[in-house]
Amino acid sequence: MLLRSIAALGAERERLPFETEVLVLDNGSDDGSAEAVRGLGGDIELIEIAQRRSKAVNDSELMERSRGRYCLLLNEDSELLPGASAALYAALESDPRAACAVALLKRPDGAVQPSAWRFPGVGTALLQALFLHRWLVVQSKGSAVRRVDWGQSAALLVRRAAAEQVGWMDDAFFVYSDEVDFQKRLADSGWHALYVPQATAIHHEQLSSDVVPERRIVELARGRDRYMRKHHGLVAAIAVRGLIAWSYLVRMLAALVLPGDDWRRYRRDVTAALWPSRGKGLAEAAAARNARMEPPG
Repeated sequence: MLLRSIAALGAERERLPFETEVLVLDNGSDDGSAEAVRGLGGDIELIEIAQRRSKAVNDSELMERSRGRYCLLLNEDSELLPGASAALYAALESDPRAACAVALLKRPDGAVQPSAWRFPGVGTALLQALFLHRWLVVQSKGSAVRRVDWGQSAALLVRRAAAEQVGWMDDAFFVYSDEVDFQKRLADSGWHALYVPQATAIHHEQLSSDVVPERRIVELARGRDRYMRKHHGLVAAIAVRGLIAWSYLVRMLAALVLPGDDWRRYRRDVTAALWPSRGKGLAEAAAARNARMEPPG
């Protein structure tokens, strides 16, 4: 998927009428990704990190190292379709107070995947508990460029000067809610984000195949709770814990009688939402891997 992403990016670069650069950060992988990138040759700058770090730290380093006015953040499982880069660029060029522009995301089967939402809070959690979030929280809708609260960083063009102004990403977030916090701080500083449906990317979403992806569930709950406590305080965070747990509880009960979903995953979502500090997440997995890779002595 990384090689497909780079190939799609290369095709995009050939169409653009301005200079571009490509930076690939390898987060301590052990699957041959770094070697594969080196084998491509060309002008790709490969940043190899021996110790696995948070996504927030890595995205910040990529933006800080970049030399352009705009930084297009891409997951390794995001594949730009023709014209996506130009559309994102045009959107930020035409709106000097826009700090970010997010693409329309599609799944490999062509189904549209939400890519922009309202900022999290007690109100949005209540809408989720009432199962109205698809209509009242998701903002990636329509065929025209529109202002949104925040966009997913799977394919997100960022104005570098704005990112520098707010101090890049907050490394307290290991993964999940890192880009939400980033765009909330941008909004608090007078910037805004855009949804650009003329830019499309295929998001393959490399997710765990486990029935209950324990570490991802724990990390997701942690990030959500950290965001709430940081921007809304402890009381609001506790209220959101309960509302999110309720929404997962309803899904769990439905999964007990309906085919297609495993109720055990939703049960873990419930407990993680209520007690986000419990359990081991992706941060612990990275720390354990780093400890194994350290030379003896």
